[in-house]
Amino acid sequence: MQNPAGGTPDLTATATAAPALPIAPAALRPQPYMRLHWTDSVTGAVGYLVVHTLRAGLATGGTRMRAGCTLTEVEDLARGMANKTATFDLPIGGAKGGIDFDPKDPRALGVLERFCEAMRPWIDAHWVTAEDLGVPQHLIDEVFEKLGLGQSYHAAIRRAADPAATLERVRAGLNAAVDGGFLLGDVIGGYGVAHACLAAAVSWGRSPADTTVAIQGIGTMGGAAAHYLHEAGMRVTTLADAAGTLHRADGLDVPALLALRDGYGEIDRSRLPADVEQLPRAAVLAAEVDILVPAAISYAITPDNSYDVRAKVVVEAANAATTPEAEAMLAARGIPVLPDFVANAGAVAWAWWLLLGLVDADPENSFDRLRTIMHSKVALLLAAWTDQGVTPRDTGHRWADEPGPAVTAVVIP
Repeated sequence: MQNPAGGTPDLTATATAAPALPIAPAALRPQPYMRLHWTDSVTGAVGYLVVHTLRAGLATGGTRMRAGCTLTEVEDLARGMANKTATFDLPIGGAKGGIDFDPKDPRALGVLERFCEAMRPWIDAHWVTAEDLGVPQHLIDEVFEKLGLGQSYHAAIRRAADPAATLERVRAGLNAAVDGGFLLGDVIGGYGVAHACLAAAVSWGRSPADTTVAIQGIGTMGGAAAHYLHEAGMRVTTLADAAGTLHRADGLDVPALLALRDGYGEIDRSRLPADVEQLPRAAVLAAEVDILVPAAISYAITPDNSYDVRAKVVVEAANAATTPEAEAMLAARGIPVLPDFVANAGAVAWAWWLLLGLVDADPENSFDRLRTIMHSKVALLLAAWTDQGVTPRDTGHRWADEPGPAVTAVVIP
């Protein structure tokens, strides 16, 4: 694969990113458009679908599964998806699915199948979903295949003039091979997070080699971010999974550690290099680094632990990683938070670029487009923070709230 870091971008050039797609005005909705509540008759598991905004009959957002998932959580995530689609000029609304069940339970696949069957009227015609916490893309695609829906982007693909050709294009993009033995669809979100971090370093005038980072969570998103930051030369000193925190002041061997992960994003401790220090799981938040990337659970940074944060900036790879109260406390200490609906929006933006034919199965095209747009957006967010004291989230919300031309239909080529 071509250099994932792409060198240091010329921010004067990034302002000329590809022209935005027209979008409908972002609805300032105090309440979601729709909530659905489902109970599994077999296990008693509870699931939710929340559509925050519906544009041109479509909304997009992943499906997550975790023990303790709540309706409030799914509502917050759906609102975040609406912000992502508006901020990245995508012509659809935002939604989210969530299931309160342990994804490691052997019954989890059956629960996911029954949830999708119950939501079938929405996933058939309106809701474009994908992977999220506890639900890898290959698993949700397997469920859609069983339901006769082909792939989790079905609600959009069925609108194409030639659905079979569109499905083939989408699968080719998702399964395009990139260096490291990964697939493009698995790493594109983390690639975007990595470049949000690199853009932050650029805003300080720092080289990647002089910048340190800690990442909480090394599943699909956090692992890919770690991979591309390491390739770019940034020192990833601290990584955390469910079992604890791993630390090496001179930088971890990220590729070696990622190779030790199991299917749940946890590293085999029995095979750790001798010079890697093992710390408690919460230690990652207090790491002495320039950039902290929460890439695991929502609400990871709270008022109770926000004073532990020592980083210069927090880059949200997980959805809703910082509570509003904690973010205000960080801002008061001079620590900005790059919000999830910008920093981790690369996956959803790329999926729709793929659906709309703006990128193809060539990874270089996707990397170039996402890198350019992410650096441009982060530069603007941090300039507003530095020059005017406006938090990145407030600036991002202003982008999301700016009205654009109304869309009556989404054309899928």
